[in-house]
Amino acid sequence: MYKVLIIDDEEPLREAINILGDWKGLGVGQVLEATNGQAGLEMLRREKFDLVLVDMKMPELSGAQLLQIAEEEFPDLLLIVISGYNDFEYTRQAIRSKVVDYLLKPVNRTDLNHALRKAVDILEAKRKRESEFINRNITLNMSLPKLKEKMYLSIIDRSFKTQSNEAFLPLIGADGAASHFAVGILRMLNLEQVRKERFHEDRDLLHFAVTNVMNENSDGQFESFSFASPKGEREFIAIFTMKGGYGADAAFLSLHHMKKAASTLKELFGIVCAGGIGDPYSDLLSIAGSYEQAKEALDRIDLLSMKESMILQSGGSMMEKPASRDNPSMTGRMPQIRSSLESGNVNHARNIFSEFVSKWKSAEHFTLGEADRTLQEFIILLNEIAAQLDAVPPQIRSSKDKGLNALGIRSDFASFEQFERVLNQIFDVYAGEISRTLSGDRSSVLENIKAYIDNHYFEDIKISMFTDKYFLSREYLMKLFKGQYGYGIHEYVQKVRMDKAKALLSDPGLKIQDISEMLGYKDKNYFSKAFRNYYDCSPSEFRLQLPGVEK
Repeated sequence: MYKVLIIDDEEPLREAINILGDWKGLGVGQVLEATNGQAGLEMLRREKFDLVLVDMKMPELSGAQLLQIAEEEFPDLLLIVISGYNDFEYTRQAIRSKVVDYLLKPVNRTDLNHALRKAVDILEAKRKRESEFINRNITLNMSLPKLKEKMYLSIIDRSFKTQSNEAFLPLIGADGAASHFAVGILRMLNLEQVRKERFHEDRDLLHFAVTNVMNENSDGQFESFSFASPKGEREFIAIFTMKGGYGADAAFLSLHHMKKAASTLKELFGIVCAGGIGDPYSDLLSIAGSYEQAKEALDRIDLLSMKESMILQSGGSMMEKPASRDNPSMTGRMPQIRSSLESGNVNHARNIFSEFVSKWKSAEHFTLGEADRTLQEFIILLNEIAAQLDAVPPQIRSSKDKGLNALGIRSDFASFEQFERVLNQIFDVYAGEISRTLSGDRSSVLENIKAYIDNHYFEDIKISMFTDKYFLSREYLMKLFKGQYGYGIHEYVQKVRMDKAKALLSDPGLKIQDISEMLGYKDKNYFSKAFRNYYDCSPSEFRLQLPGVEK
């Protein structure tokens, strides 16, 4: 809605303008009046008006004088001149002051509303231009950080094309000014806990809070521009820019800034951080090397000695410590772990795993980089075993994500103890699924073996037939079968043959030699001996005991 002021010393004219104006149709929400030029000027200086209707001939301060003052003090104010005199001097001043229209007394409805409409059209066009300008600036301001982020990332991954992006180089300080640039990487070690407890799972809000803290305290000489790393949501990249000065100063200020940001994040949100900073470069297009150094510094932070947030600078004293390259790989122990899981001995598998982890704990160093690689390796190896045993956890099977998020396990760890806890949670998920799957499979395996013996008791049955087919050890298979049926496999084969022997001996038409062959015994005497050992009598003696057989 627009606000209009009528300045005229004649009350009838002010009243007429009030009555004749189509204020509602023109979108005017308020019409105020001033009884003379001086009062009108005071109101203009006190309040903001969109349009003023001013009489040219008034006491104290004429309309012509008011126009001159308004031209200087209120250059954007729209004015409509009203005069009872067809005087050239008034007209000339009106033209000089760029008024919207010039009305002669007495004012009529048509001319008045025509002049008002002209003024409102100008106001609407002006507001539209201002709105478009504001929107363009908002869009530009919102897109500038994204543009800078995209340019920095392309420099870091060495895909930046100078010629096609030359116009944007000043945006990131690469305009030829003497500056130093360094890259820092800040990793949130308890990201998932903080996001859940402090940010209600709002990822964007968390990122906004972190980058705000990291970009604080920038001034004209030293600035930080940070953004979330596309390679992992735990990590944030900061580009430090120092205008003038020396590389050593840039390195010092970057380290100080990162430490302060880490301290503030811990204080405000409970975020525990680890960070790495690369060397400063005088050429912005060379910061890919600084990024790689920052990543290496971050990866070299020792998890065994880490208690709170830690920032490591490339070339610092801690960088001189060699990483624990002699730490054993878990790959060599996975066959033993698999064998124990397959045999149903989860506790033994856990002991093998725990013994292996304890070697890392007792090592001189165990770095963040090694921890990351170990987690990835452990999940890959367990996924391979689970796939081979058709025991992939359902969360993994139904998700494109094959990592910890799909398993519902937080990958937060800020100490070796927390890292070990994550490994144990991963182990528990896979061991549990493998155990459940093989438990169901074992029942069907045992049923298949029993059915085979029931139908092929007359054949030469060897246990190796089943161990080879079902990939189970002889001892474990024997233990499972006896636990299920109360007999060992050989014992069960003997039982089935002896049960069949009794049934066949009840048929007087069958000779003992024939029965021996039918049961898979090639030698009648061997059958007779086996029968006597089982029933404490020979086949012939058993037949004599049958009802209806002549003694």
